[in-house]
Amino acid sequence: MKLGVFTVLFSHKPFEEMLDYVQQAGIQAVEIGTGGYPGNAHCNVDELLASADKRKEYLEQVHSRGLTISAFSCHANPVSPNEAVAKEAHDTFVKTVKLAELMDVPVVNTFSGTPGSGEHSQIPNWPVSPWPTEYSDIYNWQWEKKLIPYWKEAGKLAEDHGVKVGIELHGGFSVHTPYTMLKLREATSEAIGANFDPSHLWWQGIDPVAAIKILGKENAIHHFHAKDTYIDQDNVNMHGLTDMQPYGDVQSRAWTFRSVGCGHSIQEWSDMMSALRTYGYDYVVSIEHEDPLMSVEEGLTRAVTNLKSVLINEKPAEMWWA
Repeated sequence: MKLGVFTVLFSHKPFEEMLDYVQQAGIQAVEIGTGGYPGNAHCNVDELLASADKRKEYLEQVHSRGLTISAFSCHANPVSPNEAVAKEAHDTFVKTVKLAELMDVPVVNTFSGTPGSGEHSQIPNWPVSPWPTEYSDIYNWQWEKKLIPYWKEAGKLAEDHGVKVGIELHGGFSVHTPYTMLKLREATSEAIGANFDPSHLWWQGIDPVAAIKILGKENAIHHFHAKDTYIDQDNVNMHGLTDMQPYGDVQSRAWTFRSVGCGHSIQEWSDMMSALRTYGYDYVVSIEHEDPLMSVEEGLTRAVTNLKSVLINEKPAEMWWA
């Protein structure tokens, strides 16, 4: 495995300065935003698509520092009922897939998206209860009419360009659990798998190690985000896990994103790394910083230190004892 970082947290730094910083921090791989929610501060997709020389120069800046690009990321809502939002997300995704092929980047990360509640909807709708039955009707319509048709075509595009799609399991989007991940994959394409982020599973009450086993058995983990979550049980008792308190209201929130090791024990992170290795994932563990209690620099340093203590770097030895 390699230690990586999602460089959106350094969007304020110029590209080369960002690369220098993460190299000095002990990082081996970078995940680069190409648009959508992550923005494209370090990647002008149109410019790179148009020029082989620009692509070569870009990769030289990365590789000369001993780094690799683990993924391009364009998280957005390509099935939004807002046509302009959906078109921008789709166009960015298509361009990102094409660029990934040209630059030998194996994974494109994004969200599944969330459709509306019907053909005339104006905003997304995330049904999370089967009753009243209107919610079940919405859920079934979304999958049959929007999600599966869209991702069949998107999966075929990824296959044609030799790229895997890492869909991040995230509340608020149609794919947010191991079940919904496999439901989409089985109905569309094996190019589609998970960008596995344990932080979004913890707050849903899902054990990440168990989820790694479920998805790993299907070869459905394409990328990994390293972010922690602190669960405040007193506030869970007040608001539940589907908490609508603003992220900044840490004192009252049921859960809060934290740097690695600040929400769950290092033993739990070690168990995840072992599960990843056991079930076939031997790629990049990409740090994502969204900790409201720490600066970017301190949060990254904490995550690097903690992950280096549990990351499995080398191939397993021969079993001389058996």
